[in-house]
Amino acid sequence: METTGPGLLLLLHLHLVVCVSLPAPSNVSISSFNMEHTLRFRPGLGTPPNTCFTVQTLLRLRKKTWRPVAACLKLAAGHTCDLTRAFKDPLNHYQARVQAFTPTQTSNWTSSGPFRPLSDTVLGPPDVSVSGCGNCLLLQLRAPPASRLQPLTLWYRRVVLHVRRSRDGVQFNLSQPYQEENTISYLQSGVEYCVSVSVTTLFNSNCVSSEPRCAFTSPPRSRSSLHVVFSLLGAFCLLAFLLIGLGVCAGWLSITLRRRPLQRALVTDPDSYVLLQCRNHGSAPIVVSDEISALQQHPEGSADCLLHPEGSADCLLTAC
Repeated sequence: METTGPGLLLLLHLHLVVCVSLPAPSNVSISSFNMEHTLRFRPGLGTPPNTCFTVQTLLRLRKKTWRPVAACLKLAAGHTCDLTRAFKDPLNHYQARVQAFTPTQTSNWTSSGPFRPLSDTVLGPPDVSVSGCGNCLLLQLRAPPASRLQPLTLWYRRVVLHVRRSRDGVQFNLSQPYQEENTISYLQSGVEYCVSVSVTTLFNSNCVSSEPRCAFTSPPRSRSSLHVVFSLLGAFCLLAFLLIGLGVCAGWLSITLRRRPLQRALVTDPDSYVLLQCRNHGSAPIVVSDEISALQQHPEGSADCLLHPEGSADCLLTAC
């Protein structure tokens, strides 16, 4: 027994060394995009192929106990762990750690750095559509799909518009309150502009700009279009003059046609009579028409004339 005692102690010591000799995970980090958090890690150098990994989290400001993540109790190498539901409070500070294990061995824990969701997440850009509106551009913004916990628009404060003129590369930035519709004014007409968009919050400066979206402002009227407009205007004026001329001619013709039946009736109808009162001041009688002049040459006894003082005459012409 004395010879076997030191041997047993040595075997126990070797067994303990083997049990804790599993390489610990490395490069444990938490990345976050649009308030969705993911833990990544790498197996330690020399980790056996059948090794699994488990994840725990710590709420640094309230509790000092590590809590296992239910969905990440047995991860394979190369897998990630979704911590979005584990990090519910966006203003709190969290930490995560990873351990490798096999049926007979475990490794030491490897911890991440402290993580604060709201300030450490990366805010992606909204969806952007651009259209021209004269000498301006109209931007329609749509927030990305909401996080599983809360909509991203709760944290948006302002939107930054990065505008670049395609022709010569001149660019400028505009900062406006976040809203779904934005207008970029005082641009050149008929010129292409490209716009990319990013958002900012009070607690976060980690923002990613959208891909540029390009559009032309409404093009200016070309010379050919002006010629077409003037041609149409001239044709309209000519048509108006023609219509006015036709109206004048039609009125004159109507008056002429109305006079002819009256003159014809004076000649052909013996039962009609026309009363003419005329005031002649020492001049020859007024001749209305050839037919009426013929009626003035009536035989004796067919007309009575009453003569008045010299210089004036009232003639009563009666056709019997």
